[in-house]
Amino acid sequence: MEWREVVEHPSLKDLPFKIETNEWGKIMMAPAAYPHGKYQTKIVAWFVKRGEEDRVSTECPVKTSKGTKVADVAWASAEFDAKYGRQVELPESPEIVIEIESPSNTAAELEEKRLLYFEKGAKEFWLCDEDGNVRFFNPQGELERSEMFGEFPGHIEVS
Repeated sequence: MEWREVVEHPSLKDLPFKIETNEWGKIMMAPAAYPHGKYQTKIVAWFVKRGEEDRVSTECPVKTSKGTKVADVAWASAEFDAKYGRQVELPESPEIVIEIESPSNTAAELEEKRLLYFEKGAKEFWLCDEDGNVRFFNPQGELERSEMFGEFPGHIEVS
């Protein structure tokens, strides 16, 4: 199934699951836990507070060599947004891709997503675990902090 077909399919519009596709075009669904959305909101709010509201998005679909992967949060430059801002599915990755771990995620799945986003041009990959700890990566490996937004905290508190 092509991503546009997934997005436009009437029976898939209101599912309470995150939808992605695998390399064979099959739909994959993963349930999100309540804290997942809270971390997502805190991350977006951090960017908005810094005047980045036009650069940050949630549920960002990126076409990869292994299907369409949907980043929980993404940050894109003005240049990237001017080039791809109206597309349903992105052929390249925004500069920063952020995944928030859920109980249904495996370490192998998140590692594969990280590599796929870098393959599609991401500059950084951030991973927020279920306790709010954030790890930062560039294509060469793990970083102490983000090179693009060094002031982003290494831990996010949610109530």
